[in-house]
Amino acid sequence: MFGAGYVDDSRAIGVVNSAFEHGINFIDTADAYHAGHSEAVVGKAVEGHRHDFVVATKGFIATGTGPNDVGLSRKHLMDAVEGSLRRLGTDYIDLYQVHYWDPNTPLEESLGTLSDLVQQGKIRYLGCSNFAAWQLMRALWVSDKNGFQRFESVQPEYNFGKRDIETELFPACDDQNVGIIPFQVFMGGLLTGTYDPNAQPPEDSHMASRHAARAKNTYWNERNFAVVESLRSEAADLDISVPQLVLAWTLAKPQITSVIVGSSRPEQVASNAAAVEVNLPEQVFERLDAL
Repeated sequence: MFGAGYVDDSRAIGVVNSAFEHGINFIDTADAYHAGHSEAVVGKAVEGHRHDFVVATKGFIATGTGPNDVGLSRKHLMDAVEGSLRRLGTDYIDLYQVHYWDPNTPLEESLGTLSDLVQQGKIRYLGCSNFAAWQLMRALWVSDKNGFQRFESVQPEYNFGKRDIETELFPACDDQNVGIIPFQVFMGGLLTGTYDPNAQPPEDSHMASRHAARAKNTYWNERNFAVVESLRSEAADLDISVPQLVLAWTLAKPQITSVIVGSSRPEQVASNAAAVEVNLPEQVFERLDAL
């Protein structure tokens, strides 16, 4: 949401400051978010204490109209990393993630280029996003075979309505010691429990924004609003909020090392951060797992 019209830069920086005050130092962005403005806002937010943060960004999505402005080719990756460094106002990226699988570029080219950028000190660690288990395993094999840097994390979509990664990606990451950093854990905000199924999202809400259009088309349905009602009941019994319950369930999965949670207000960060202290009773965890 950073760089979007409905979250101004000062509020976005306030969100980062609040996160840091509550022990959160991992920030995920991408060069494609709001034409790079998200990275620029993150750069401003960590200015002066950059070393205290783990800054992650991503590359793949088109940054221009030319044939070399998209994908995981050597040319585009090198240009994309330089652009991200410039917008972030830093000389290194802690975690650089390829945003999508590129069927048009050999993995040897992509991973070789990324390894070179690690050797140059521009990237510290590598990750991938939106990879299937077989794609991750193939990439790890190419790295092992060629002595390249490997993907240390994968960022998939994961929530109560999308759990396919449990079948193959979870065991693959267990076996290969790869961290999972899921996004859309709130289904674009629907699982926060703040939306009315009988009314359109408020104009100033995340779900009403262009950025959340895909999430709304995917998750705004009767089945998921029924899940919200179940979550409300469980959260009330535990005297916690619905978002805290969702985060506690997600973080209880041993394969998951962190979560991507978008917050547009500092007070949301404070509430979400408290979820790490929630220990779900086994019976509650089992009921949530059955949703």
